[in-house]
Amino acid sequence: MASARVVSTCLFVALLTCTLRCSQCVKLSNIILILTDDQDVEMGGMTPMKKTKALIGDAGVTFSNAFTVTPLCCPSRSSILTGKYPHNHLVRNNSISGNCSSTTWQKEAEPFAFPVYLNKLRYQTFYGGKYLNQVGNSKYYNYTLSANGKEEKHGDNYEKDYLTDLVLNRSLHFLEERSPSHPFFMMLCPPSPHSPWTAAPHYQQTFSDVKAPRNGSFNMPGKGKHWLLRQPANPMPNSSVEYLDNAYRRRWQTLLSVDDMVEQLINKLDSIKELSNTYIFYTSDHGYHTGQFSLPIDKRQLYEFDIRIPLLVRGPGIKPKLTLQSPVLNIDLSMTILDIAGVNLSTVNMDGQSFLPQMVSAPSLRNGTERPFFLVEYTGEGHSSEDPSCPKLGPGLAECFPDCVCEDAFNNTYACVRTLKDANLQYCEFADNESFVEVYNLTSDPHQLENIVKKVDPALLQIMNQRLIKLESCTGDSCRNVK
Repeated sequence: MASARVVSTCLFVALLTCTLRCSQCVKLSNIILILTDDQDVEMGGMTPMKKTKALIGDAGVTFSNAFTVTPLCCPSRSSILTGKYPHNHLVRNNSISGNCSSTTWQKEAEPFAFPVYLNKLRYQTFYGGKYLNQVGNSKYYNYTLSANGKEEKHGDNYEKDYLTDLVLNRSLHFLEERSPSHPFFMMLCPPSPHSPWTAAPHYQQTFSDVKAPRNGSFNMPGKGKHWLLRQPANPMPNSSVEYLDNAYRRRWQTLLSVDDMVEQLINKLDSIKELSNTYIFYTSDHGYHTGQFSLPIDKRQLYEFDIRIPLLVRGPGIKPKLTLQSPVLNIDLSMTILDIAGVNLSTVNMDGQSFLPQMVSAPSLRNGTERPFFLVEYTGEGHSSEDPSCPKLGPGLAECFPDCVCEDAFNNTYACVRTLKDANLQYCEFADNESFVEVYNLTSDPHQLENIVKKVDPALLQIMNQRLIKLESCTGDSCRNVK
């Protein structure tokens, strides 16, 4: 997670569109997307968010089956911006070689990101916080911003520099300065709860007794799993457990500032009389794990703890305290936002689908879905040379943490079909010399402890393989209508 090469990962853009007033125009709704970094939902990641759950979730809808299509920052954020699976936007991981924020991305994908559509629709747009990785990490202090294209360096003064608060303060300023004649879109991307887990000073002593949950797959061996899951020592040494407990607690601490952000933002919308006409989305780029299958801390894996994400939405026409079970994906966010903005979705080349009708339609339609299956894909990263602190592991691995447990490798490259509609199943194939396959029945085995590939009907394996082949080559409408 640390890198010798740290570059700017933060962006602030405020584009105020100047157009003539149209008295006949229908007033479009405002839209806010709050995107956290590494916030899980399976391991209690929403527990600190009491204000957020009350002000967004209780005031609107909570999606209980929201997923990322890839469990890593740069490809996931690229999927959110473009509405496309990684095999279509071609950002594979956080590396330059993996196309993260590359020249190709800037020329071929970025011009079609959904905020560009909104700006063309006279939306006033603001982007604050982390954009794409470019090999660097999220930072809370001592970072460099691109503020409307101008370099802006920040230090370590809490009042002036703490990034979560800076994102909030500049978003409030944007709301003050905007033109009331046109709708606005804001995308707020605080660093929390990504490492280095630097909490605001007044939250650094909270959750002092909190530890990572010990249930489910915590400290379990990776029996029957891909080799990367079989390499950690089991049970974990005390040093790894102490490390992950500290990370778990500090992650929660950083999230308290995000919770404050949500409260202050909603109070501001209320004071300027825009709250009732604003859709507010709260989500994360992917999940996280702390000790599951004896992996200390990270993401990048195919399991529920890494691919499930929080998703709460409030806004016009959404009744309070709804819980919807239909699966939604992060590639659906862009289509949903464009749907709210009145875009003809048939003209948009994206893989996702709008879930706006689920939120505002009659109750009989809410749990229906056109998506019986969906894809999760990831391309592993590794180093060509061995880690000097863990020479026995050899080359080809990455993200090696305490006690020489590595969280990624070149051949940690997989594609999965996930289905909830007729059966709660996950089928995954690895691109390695074993052609390794993992299959889970999440109804009988919600923690994915047993790989049942050798127990299920071979006909089912063939069906899932064919679905996977179709999904891995799908684009646009064919991604939404896989049979």
